Amino acid sequence: MEDPRGILEIAGKRIPPGKRMKIEIPIARLFDDTEMSMPVMVIRGRESGPVLFLSAAIHGDEINGVETIKRLLANKRINSKIKGTLIAMPIVNAYGFNSNSRYLPDRRDLNRCFPGSETGSLGGQIAHILMREIIEKSTHGIDLHTGAIHRTNLPQIRADLTDPETETLAKAFGVPVIIDSNTRDGSLRQAALEKGIPMLLFEGGEALRYEEKVIQTALMGILSVMESIGMIAPKERKRRKRPENVFIARTSYWVRAPHSGSLRVRVKLGAMVKEGQTLGVISDPYGSYMAKVKSHRTGIIIGMTMLPLLNQGDAMFHIAIFEDSEAVEERLEDFDDALDLNDGR
Repeated sequence: MEDPRGILEIAGKRIPPGKRMKIEIPIARLFDDTEMSMPVMVIRGRESGPVLFLSAAIHGDEINGVETIKRLLANKRINSKIKGTLIAMPIVNAYGFNSNSRYLPDRRDLNRCFPGSETGSLGGQIAHILMREIIEKSTHGIDLHTGAIHRTNLPQIRADLTDPETETLAKAFGVPVIIDSNTRDGSLRQAALEKGIPMLLFEGGEALRYEEKVIQTALMGILSVMESIGMIAPKERKRRKRPENVFIARTSYWVRAPHSGSLRVRVKLGAMVKEGQTLGVISDPYGSYMAKVKSHRTGIIIGMTMLPLLNQGDAMFHIAIFEDSEAVEERLEDFDDALDLNDGR
């Protein structure tokens, strides 16, 4: 919870209760002496409560989260009355965002640089600033991601479900699929967990694309989490999501290309596939050689390549394993239909 005295200071600026303030956190300078900064919007309620941070574009080409946070900041429920504090960081990796790149200028992955170092690499220094100014002052967090370049992901939550509070948040987000996922070394999620901050990672869509249903899903999920931790009042007409509508995968696997060539896909994202089912066909440029790509186990496709040109060993299909894959597929279809009837606001 917030400091009962109402003190919150970020990058040397004090934000009192009941105020909304845009802050530019200085990061470094470019070759031409242009100063780079991280844009942050802070919204504080008059009443004390949780401090929720939202981050997007840690990978600079993952832009669905940028649009999600933009819409959230314009949402009437956020701008009327909240308890506690919302700290929104729509563009964490400004370098990558401005160059349509996943990485920092030195080709480092910012999400492998946490908790960072004041005297380390550029990524380490940015991570250190983010931890000091934002993360360590928060009580909860949500990090928004998409698939890597030329890959798309089914909207999903990844979380370490060994922590009961994190599991509660994951279920509150409301997407049908939750992946029970250990943290990775150097990730923001690992650094937050080590500070005792429950945090979710949302995955959905493809890099360098705005995808309306993914954005709607993320926006509704964030609002649902804010309800669950008492930051905003629940909508009167909102139907509570039942626990059975959320499915947890404890394991997943990638199907990789057995040969180089071009891929013709025979399945779609979110579909259930059975063990031994043909997922696609790889062929050479002449069509004289064709190889069927088959699933190893029954599950749901939660990620797949969008690039049909493959080298041997390339990742093609990411399949999650559930106790009842048929029920998951049915729930995903219902969830998708519901999004068609909802504008996400």
